[in-house]
Amino acid sequence: MVTAIIMLSVEKKYINQVAEKLASIEGLSEVYSVSGSYDITAIARVQTNDQLSELVTQHLAQIDNILKTETMLAFRAYSKHDLEGMFSVGV
Repeated sequence: MVTAIIMLSVEKKYINQVAEKLASIEGLSEVYSVSGSYDITAIARVQTNDQLSELVTQHLAQIDNILKTETMLAFRAYSKHDLEGMFSVGV
């Protein structure tokens, strides 16, 4: 499984419309409006790097009003549960 975090800058008046379009794309499991340097964050979960490439370069490229994207690959997931286990003393 390939997981990626995709950060998107969007024309401000179209944030909701773009987020709704993103949420309908297969392979994007979560879409959030966020504060900070970007307007939207999407979590992609696909089987292969080729599927991720297609998702970003074909599907996202079809959506109007996206100004810029930055895609980060996730190497490993750490949940709160995993972190608690790392620091426990066997209890």
